[in-house]
Amino acid sequence: QVHLVESGGGLVQPGGSLRLSCEVSGTVFSIYDMGWYRQAPGKQRELVAAITTGGNTNYGDSVKGRFTISRDNAKKAVYLQMNSLKPEDTAVYYCNARRLRASGREYEYWGQGTQVTVSS
Repeated sequence: QVHLVESGGGLVQPGGSLRLSCEVSGTVFSIYDMGWYRQAPGKQRELVAAITTGGNTNYGDSVKGRFTISRDNAKKAVYLQMNSLKPEDTAVYYCNARRLRASGREYEYWGQGTQVTVSS
């Protein structure tokens, strides 16, 4: 069974930094594209950052230049370094693993989420 476990959330002041981690178990990590999503109260879940199996990255417009996604296949983990945090970054952050096979079958898994609160 595939498990994604996030950690690293918490309370931080505006302008501060946090590093989220997501550890994956129960599957071959390197074959999954990985992503971080977030959901604020009353809003839809949105993509924050994604990284492919080949290391290509993609970021949501609101976090470009401030957040960095990375992965360590040996540790079966993906990370999100968040700098220059703003109150509007406050949300529950979710780790996502996705694999689309050539047959068209899709495998997708989510973590339980970790709360990030940016407030003075």
